[in-house]
Amino acid sequence: MSLVKSFGSAFRGFTAAVREQRNLKIHLGVALLVTALGFWFDVSGTDWCILVIMIGLVIAAELINTALENLTDLVTQEFHPLAGKVKDMAAASVLVLSIISVIVGFIVFYKYV
Repeated sequence: MSLVKSFGSAFRGFTAAVREQRNLKIHLGVALLVTALGFWFDVSGTDWCILVIMIGLVIAAELINTALENLTDLVTQEFHPLAGKVKDMAAASVLVLSIISVIVGFIVFYKYV
């Protein structure tokens, strides 16, 4: 697969996830809010790096969670305890990272408020 086709596949996947996943829309909305606050408070370059890394990590984690959920649904359409466990653990990883990101956000913005 060519590099251009690889990027096309990635953008198709991102677009599909945004269209289909409510939680990803929420994460993107929060990312826009954090970005606006960063400009509002004129945060330092280092603080921007921290904020961008955390935003990227949360969005990437949500995309991986979505991929795991879709793969699990592809493997089994019927209820299976392990399938449920996979989905729950993937969702938990996003939750943990989101909580950590909120804490990091408070630490970054505390000195500007």
